[in-house]
Amino acid sequence: MKTRYVFLLLVSAAATAALLPGRGLGQESTNRTASRPEASAGAPAGGMLGILRHGNWECALPGDAGGDAFVPVPAEAFRIGTASSYESPAGAGIYLQRGREVVFTRGPKKDQRFKVLGENTLQKLAADGSLTKLICTRVGNGT
Repeated sequence: MKTRYVFLLLVSAAATAALLPGRGLGQESTNRTASRPEASAGAPAGGMLGILRHGNWECALPGDAGGDAFVPVPAEAFRIGTASSYESPAGAGIYLQRGREVVFTRGPKKDQRFKVLGENTLQKLAADGSLTKLICTRVGNGT
């Protein structure tokens, strides 16, 4: 057999093995699955890993019809940098985005969670996972 055919067969077999869940784990597959650690309560449940757009993010609460349309909350503002890092008025830290959820894992915003509403918009989640009224919007790239 020619080398390229052997290579194609090898790549096909590897791709098939990778795409079929639970295949090739052997007799102990149930034991291995049962012994895997579960996600902590503060970590996002699942989804693709991602990053937020770099730049300055400002947060605000909704206003009322008799006054301002929104009320800025400067203490909640942050700046997203490289390597999943952020800076806030209280200090710096790291965040993790999985799917449509962001959790701050280190620093002053540790354990704060947000739902991704769009490319430039986040909504803060309460401890029980319900949506709060705080909305954060990317206002510039920070350069």
